[in-house]
Amino acid sequence: MKTIAFYAPAASGHVNPTLGLVAELVRRGHRVTYATTATYAGRVAETGAEVVPVTSMLESRVGAEVPQMHGKELVRAMGLLLEETKVMLAQLDREPRPDLVVHDGTMAWWGRILAARLRVPSVETWPNLVSNEHWGMQTKYTTLNPLSPRFLLMAARIGALLRKDGLTDVPGFMRGDGSALRLVLLPRAFQYAGDTFGDGYAFVGPGLTERAYQGGWEPSRDLPVVLVSLGTGYNRRPDFYRAVLSAAADRPCQVVLAVGETDRAALGLIPPNVEVHAHVPQLAVLRHARAFVTHAGMGSTMESLHFGVPMVAVPQMAEQRANADRIAELGLGRTLPPGEVTGPALWQAVTEVADDERVRERLTWMRGELAAAGGATAAADAVEKLLS
Repeated sequence: MKTIAFYAPAASGHVNPTLGLVAELVRRGHRVTYATTATYAGRVAETGAEVVPVTSMLESRVGAEVPQMHGKELVRAMGLLLEETKVMLAQLDREPRPDLVVHDGTMAWWGRILAARLRVPSVETWPNLVSNEHWGMQTKYTTLNPLSPRFLLMAARIGALLRKDGLTDVPGFMRGDGSALRLVLLPRAFQYAGDTFGDGYAFVGPGLTERAYQGGWEPSRDLPVVLVSLGTGYNRRPDFYRAVLSAAADRPCQVVLAVGETDRAALGLIPPNVEVHAHVPQLAVLRHARAFVTHAGMGSTMESLHFGVPMVAVPQMAEQRANADRIAELGLGRTLPPGEVTGPALWQAVTEVADDERVRERLTWMRGELAAAGGATAAADAVEKLLS
């Protein structure tokens, strides 16, 4: 039995995609520890892993606006993540030495630092598109000037923290060059320039779990189900939700609308065929859905593809725009720019993707790609290969 330590930021889009791998490693007899907050402790414990309680500075910023991931806002996000890394290192510094560290490659910088500090191999989980010399988010979506004084100052601050552990290559650290393997939690076919990524990347696809912690859901009417959700990070969009309600009124469908932290009183009249929730058991609803209006976060995108549900993507930030463009490019749905969402336009897009046989064919193809990627089983095989 080996001990494997997991680290991920306190965010559904980063925790949920790892749970299938965690459950599979536990099933194979390994001891898995997972550092997470009280918000995610229940779903982690459901896998059989041992929860290591931590407190997140980012999670405590209740009501604060989530920074966008481009330009000056991306630099601000890096500053917040740097402070989160310091907070996490202070809490995890005395944890026992594992045989392997598995950590989120996008945000869990503390996982990289702890692996280097403990001198153990590390595996990175990437629940999003990855970059190399052939394709990268910065070419079209993040629009960051690497020579801006703000960015250079941020790089200097990150470098000062890394030097305390003898890490001097800041660009290499940010890329995750020290990891033994990157587990990319989407199929290679969805990745831009997917064939150009070499042996250091394993495109294993999503490893979904049943998520009993969320509860179940069943349709209350004999009508097509349309799920609408903007995810957990950028969901304060009352104008968008009012457009959804306008589109759904008097339509022959059952709409399940997740509004996050948005005040329901700001939504106005709720049509009888719409149920409004702060959050929904997304997998349970997707099992019945005819279409999914989504922010195009990668977790939601992979879940929709798993169930073969066509998407209308309404991206809210840079990474989601890249995902949405890929959805449209591969024929898995269509995209609506957030500023162009009206009730009629939204309903027309939903109807088009739900009734388009070509979209259904492409979804069937992509479901085959997900199955071939191997999911949690393939990811656990790759981890065990490193352990041996």
